[in-house]
Amino acid sequence: MIEEIEPVELSSRQQGGELWQLLDVREPWEIETARIGGTINIPMTRLPERLGELNSELQTAVLCHSGGRSRRVAEYLKACGFRRVANVSGGIDLWSQTVDPSIARY
Repeated sequence: MIEEIEPVELSSRQQGGELWQLLDVREPWEIETARIGGTINIPMTRLPERLGELNSELQTAVLCHSGGRSRRVAEYLKACGFRRVANVSGGIDLWSQTVDPSIARY
């Protein structure tokens, strides 16, 4: 089962000192439109070939626009042996509404 984490909770936990690897699986044009600093940007379709760029030992939160693609990627990461994986519920759209309104919505 994949953990679901709300953007506000993830942000709070990061600010509290928890180390999270934040994986953004949106397409390049989406990243240009709206991004969160400090994310690893790997489009969902390129993940199998770029999996080695991720640290499977870190807590990993997966983000997309609204939470659908990221959930599938979180399930894939679990199947690949990542133990601590969470899907960011509501994606960057909810992040911009609840954590950082300076991030553009699209």
